[in-house]
Amino acid sequence: MRTVRQGPAPVERASPPPGPGSLTPAQRRLGRDWRLSTLFLAPTAVLVGVLVLVPIGRSIITSTTERHGSESVFVGLDNYLSLIGDDQFRTGVINSFVFTAYAEIFKVVLGLAAALLLHNQRRGRAVLTGLLLVPWVVPTVVTAFSWRSLLDPIFGSVNMLLDASGIGPLLASAHLIDAWPAGWLSDPSLAMPSVILVNVWKGVPFFTVCFLAGLKAIPSDQYEAATIDGASTWQRFLHVTLPGLRHVITVTVTLSSIWTFNNFDLIWLLTQGGPGDVTAPYVLVAYSKAILQLQFGAGAAVTLVMLPVIGGLVFYLVRLLRPDLVNRPYRPPGPLRRAVPWLITAAVTIALAWASPQIFWKAAVLLGVFLLIAAAVGRVVSGFQARGGRRTSSAVSSVGRSVATFGLLAFVLGPLYWIAVTAFKTEGQVVSRVNDLWPTPWSLEQFTALFTNQPFGRWYINTILVSAASTVVALICAVLAGYALARLRFRGAQGFTVTVLLTYVMPGALLFIPLYQLLIGVRLTDSLWSLVVTYPTFTIPFATWLLAGYFSSIPAELEEAALVDGCSRVQAFGRVVLPLAKPGLLAVALFTLTNAWNEFLFAFVFITKDEYKTLPVGMQSMIAGDVVPQGQLAAASLLVSIPVVIMYAFGQRFLTEGLTAGAVKG
Repeated sequence: MRTVRQGPAPVERASPPPGPGSLTPAQRRLGRDWRLSTLFLAPTAVLVGVLVLVPIGRSIITSTTERHGSESVFVGLDNYLSLIGDDQFRTGVINSFVFTAYAEIFKVVLGLAAALLLHNQRRGRAVLTGLLLVPWVVPTVVTAFSWRSLLDPIFGSVNMLLDASGIGPLLASAHLIDAWPAGWLSDPSLAMPSVILVNVWKGVPFFTVCFLAGLKAIPSDQYEAATIDGASTWQRFLHVTLPGLRHVITVTVTLSSIWTFNNFDLIWLLTQGGPGDVTAPYVLVAYSKAILQLQFGAGAAVTLVMLPVIGGLVFYLVRLLRPDLVNRPYRPPGPLRRAVPWLITAAVTIALAWASPQIFWKAAVLLGVFLLIAAAVGRVVSGFQARGGRRTSSAVSSVGRSVATFGLLAFVLGPLYWIAVTAFKTEGQVVSRVNDLWPTPWSLEQFTALFTNQPFGRWYINTILVSAASTVVALICAVLAGYALARLRFRGAQGFTVTVLLTYVMPGALLFIPLYQLLIGVRLTDSLWSLVVTYPTFTIPFATWLLAGYFSSIPAELEEAALVDGCSRVQAFGRVVLPLAKPGLLAVALFTLTNAWNEFLFAFVFITKDEYKTLPVGMQSMIAGDVVPQGQLAAASLLVSIPVVIMYAFGQRFLTEGLTAGAVKG
C-alpha cells in the first residue's frame, strides 16, 4: 500500500475507488485497463489460440506419430529422421529455395525499375499505378489460368508472338531454351523458370508500390546536394536512392520471401508440381503425404522441419517492423556489419549455382542484358547533360521512359487482355485460333456454357457467403483487439502484439494439416462452416495489426475530451474513435474480403463436394486431365475478377489512407 506524508507523521491512505489519480492493487499488477482489455481481446485471443497456437502444438504431437490402419502409433522422431533420406522432400526444399530466390531477385529488379519510372512520371502517375496494381488484385486462380493458357505450346499466344517476331528461334539458337516451339510448362528445363515468371508478374506490383512509397520519403535536398557535387545519375542512384530504400527493400523482400517460400496455390494451379517433381515445393510434399496418403505425422514433420527457417525470417521481420518489441541484439563492428550483406549474397549465389545450374546462367544473362540496357541509357543521358545538351538529354529520357512504360504495361496487362477477349469468343474461334487478339464476332457463348455446364452460380454464392461471414468476424475481432493494443494499458500488451504479428506472417502451410484433423474431429469438413471458421487464421492477425496502427494515429486528446465530458471508455470508443477510423475500417474490410475471396489452399483441402466449393477450387475442378475449357475458364476468370477490381477502384482512397496510417504507426 502506498503511503504519503501529511504533516510530520506518515498517514496510510484508505484504498480509494479507481479514478484519475489512484489505482487498485489489481490495476497496479495487471495494468490500468486490464478489465476492459480482457473483454476486448477475448474474441481474438480465443480464435488465435484455438485456430493457430493449438493447431501448431497439435501438429508437433502429430509429427511424432504414424498411422497404422485406423490408429496412430507413437514413433518419436522417426518421421523427422526419415526425411534425411527422402528424395521427394529434399527435392521439394530445393525447389522452394530456387523458386523463392529467383522470384525475389527479379521482383526487386523489376519493381525498382518500375518504381523509378513512375516516380519520374509527371503525368498520369495515378492511372499507371492503378493499372500496375491489377495483377496483384486479381485472384491467383485467374493469374494461373491466364498464364497457363498463354503458355500452352499449341493454343497459347506466347509461342505465336515469339515465333512471328523471330525471338523464339533466336532464344533457341542462343541455347536459352532447348527446342522451339517451347513447351513452357511441360518441358522439365522450362517449367520452373515459367512458374517463376508468373510469380514475378503477380508480385512486381507489390514491390513497385512499396518502393514508390520509399522513393517519395527520400528528401529531395539529398539529390540536389549530390547534383551540386557533380554526381552522375548512376552515382545518385548508388549513393542516395539505394541507401534511402534500404529499409523498405529489406522489409519487402523478407515479407515476400515468407509468402513465396510457402506458395502452394500458384504452383499447383500451373503445374501441380510437374513435370515429374521439378516444380513441386515442400508444401506440396506435405500435402501429398498428409492429405493424399493420409500420413498426417509424416506431413506434419515436413512442415515443422521448415519452421526454423520461417521462424528466423519472421523474427527478423518483427525486428524490422517493431524494434521496440524485441531486445536490442548485439551489433557487430562496422566493417563486419557492412560485410554481412555481401557474405549473404555470395552464399545465396553459390547455393543457386549448385541447386539450379541451368537456370543460374540463363538468369544471369537476362539480368546482365537488363542492366546493360539501363546503364547504356543512363550513360547516354548523362553524356548529353555533361555537354550541356539539355533538350537532347530530355528527349532521350522521354523516349526511354515511353518505351519502358509501354513494355511494362504490355507485360502487366497482356495476360489480362487475353482473358478479356477470350471470354467473348465462340468455341470455334478458341479452337481454330481465328481472330486471336480480337473476337469477330463478339459472343456470350462462353458465359452461357459456363452457367449451363458447371455449377458456377453455386460456387459464386458460396464464395460471397464465406467471404462476407469471415470478413464480419475478422472486422469485429480486429476492431476490439486493435483498439485495446493501441489505447488500453495492461500487462502483456507487448507479448500479445508480438503474437499477433507472428500469426499474421505465419504461413497456411503450417496450419492446414492440424486444422484438417480438427475439422474432421468436429465433422465440419465439406461444409461452408469449415471455411468461415478457419479463414480468420489469416484475416484477423493482419486486420488487428493494421487497425492498431490506425487507432494510434487518431489523437488521444479527442477521446480524453469525451471522457472529461462524462462518457465511459466504451462510449468514447463508439462515439469518437470508430467514426474517425472509417478509412481504416474500410481498408481492413477490403483486404479481408479479397483475401477470403481469393483463398485456395484451405478451400482445396477442406472441401471436396461440388455444392460447397468456392470459385478458386471450382474453377480448378473444371479441368479434367488434358481437357481445358479455355473459353469457359476465361469467362469465369473475368466474372471472378470484376468484383475485386471494382472494390479496389472505389475504395482506393480509403485503402491508401488506411494503409498509410496503419503502416506508419504499426
